[in-house]
Amino acid sequence: MTVFRNSDHRRMPWKNGGGETVEIAVFPPNASMENFGWRISMASVATDGPFSVFSGVDRTLSILEGHGMTLEISDRAPVTLTAQDAPYAFPADAATDARLVDGAITDLNVMTRRGVFLHAVERRVIDGVTAVKKHGGTLMLLALGNIKAGSMRLGRLDAMLLDGDVTLEADEAVTVYLIRMDPA
Repeated sequence: MTVFRNSDHRRMPWKNGGGETVEIAVFPPNASMENFGWRISMASVATDGPFSVFSGVDRTLSILEGHGMTLEISDRAPVTLTAQDAPYAFPADAATDARLVDGAITDLNVMTRRGVFLHAVERRVIDGVTAVKKHGGTLMLLALGNIKAGSMRLGRLDAMLLDGDVTLEADEAVTVYLIRMDPA
């Protein structure tokens, strides 16, 4: 299992220059914004504005911290996301504008190159012991608090690329995100 510590995540400007993104993991390793197969990142959003456009890419957005954000995506009805909501999938090449509900937020972005990879993001609360099955492909775990994953301990915003099934243990309720990526 490969661990990605929060302190080691790569920080860089947004593609549109409007803020900073924190890259947790990318495939292939060291891929750029133009040629990644899949990418997992977080962003702090402090002002309303447009999302970066990624041609040929599908995106799933989750709110990690803050009061939420309303998305206006092309021809879709506006949707407001909070930290309690399920992850929300939409095309990353659709014109998207965001309005903050009440102050800055931190979000989780999972993006895959359309026709190359598919992804699914699950928000789960772990309280006690829970088994997670890998089911092929690539499975990444992002922890929002202290948790034990197999023999490894993860802290806030640490991530782990899972080699196989794993048992998660938490002394108190901890939210995690399970991110599955499979070849298309």
